[in-house]
Amino acid sequence: MLLHPMVERYLTHLRIEGGLSINTLEAYRRDLLKFQTYAHRVGVSLPAQMTAGTVTGFLRSLKEARLSHTSSARCLSAVRGWLRFLRQERVIDENPAVGLASRRRGIKLPRTLSQHEVTMLLDLPVLDTREDHRDRAMVELLYATGLRVSELVLVEVAKINLEVGYLFVTGKGSKERVVPMNDHAREAVRHYLHEVRPRLLKQRTSRFLFVTTRGTPMTRQAFWKLLRRRVRRAGITKTISPHMLRHSFATHLLEGGADLRSVQAMLGHATIATTQIYTHVERERLKHVHDRFFPRKHRRGGVGKGSGVGSPR
Repeated sequence: MLLHPMVERYLTHLRIEGGLSINTLEAYRRDLLKFQTYAHRVGVSLPAQMTAGTVTGFLRSLKEARLSHTSSARCLSAVRGWLRFLRQERVIDENPAVGLASRRRGIKLPRTLSQHEVTMLLDLPVLDTREDHRDRAMVELLYATGLRVSELVLVEVAKINLEVGYLFVTGKGSKERVVPMNDHAREAVRHYLHEVRPRLLKQRTSRFLFVTTRGTPMTRQAFWKLLRRRVRRAGITKTISPHMLRHSFATHLLEGGADLRSVQAMLGHATIATTQIYTHVERERLKHVHDRFFPRKHRRGGVGKGSGVGSPR
């Protein structure tokens, strides 16, 4: 199904005025296509025909499809934004999504790897292949910098300084930030860049740091697959994603005493509120440690019969 022209116009508006990334725009496109498909199914083909019932019916359909809270909230956000845009453009007289809210949900703490698990992953013996040297450098750099995987695969050679140990990253909203890296990542990237990358390119050129045997940039999907292979080799039983390394990077920094503002800057979060989720992770970890090791544990039965407290002699 083709998207309504006003949806395409809205996405163009977001790209130009909002400076949203390609990945975010594609997510909005998918969400608005879901809404448009639902609207056609219930006989609503024009924006002017949409009512609050159309939007609430769409939300019910997402619930029936067992879409996660996060995905449903993102869909509602995309629909709200589009309807607000239609109202501003005077395509509709009233915004039918005004006053609607997605279901409240508790804070979902990010899943992380322990420092021991990260060490198991990074200390894998390097196989004698070009790809394995490249893959090791990518995983080292991802954990050392906390990049998003979409940022990692688009790192450019010209944006990395191995002498000082930092790289320039273009993140969400086309915002550029400087991120430092540690010595392990510097050495892994240095070896890959000078010894391995030329053999992958075979006289071809690319501005991107990480390339395939075809000389093309590594994709997010390909990195996800290579990470899963390395996790299995390391003997880690958790199901992990590239984003878990980003979460682990932030959590381990805070555990080591880093301040929240510095972590925010390295992650490229627009607001400190987004970064504060990692303080919840640290508090949960400390609570677990306390519950596990504190000597005065809760005794089953508490104070009462048989406890000897308050009973007559």
